[in-house]
Amino acid sequence: MSGIEIITDGGRRRRWFAADKLRIVEETMYDGERISAVARRNGSAPNLLYRWRKLMLEGGSVAVAADDSVTENKTVRDMEARILELERQLGRKTMEVEILKEALDKSRAKKTTLLAQSLKRDDLP
Repeated sequence: MSGIEIITDGGRRRRWFAADKLRIVEETMYDGERISAVARRNGSAPNLLYRWRKLMLEGGSVAVAADDSVTENKTVRDMEARILELERQLGRKTMEVEILKEALDKSRAKKTTLLAQSLKRDDLP
């Protein structure tokens, strides 16, 4: 009989906890073992370990836990600057609206006063 082992996974994806991902990635980085050996021992694919390792190097444990790429600091700073600029513009427009409302109210009051004065003059002989 040959030493062939057949592994079936049932067709479902395995869910990894963040702590397990970190532990496995640390094994590949510090123990000096080959990634394929660590993957085989932990029951995962080598390409998955390469991906986790890349994410860990780029964004630390947060990226590995979220299984997502990390946004660069420059991108975050650009977005924050854009938000500040938009808030400044919104404040300016809000102030313009308030000034225009006051001007409109004053012009209506003047118009009513002038109309009342002109009616009084028309009543005089």
